[in-house]
Amino acid sequence: MNIQFNNRDPVYVQVVRYFKNQIAKGFLEPGQAIPSRRELANQLKINPNTAQRAYKEMEEEGLIKTEKNQPSRVTSDENVLQDLRDELIVQAVSEFVSSVKSINVSLDEALNLVKQKYEKGDSDD
Repeated sequence: MNIQFNNRDPVYVQVVRYFKNQIAKGFLEPGQAIPSRRELANQLKINPNTAQRAYKEMEEEGLIKTEKNQPSRVTSDENVLQDLRDELIVQAVSEFVSSVKSINVSLDEALNLVKQKYEKGDSDD
């Protein structure tokens, strides 16, 4: 598990964001067990209370489920998983739109560039 923490956002928010991305990309599958809070804190070298807060947040959002004396698991609820995917898509599009608008790129130009990049299949040039 490799998270590059920044100084802008609370650590627990960054942990939740990491898990959301791993779930959306399919690296964490529905029903898959995740590390215990203590294990996560040790792996990431964060305070156990921070790991606890991240897990609590993910439980409240329905991303993970925790049964008594069982490891926490990624949800199998298709609606929650689709909502997560939609959330990440909207977030990515919003960031993109803000970036291109700030440099005065027209909608047509932005759409053409997106189409070209998407069809070309690369994302870094």
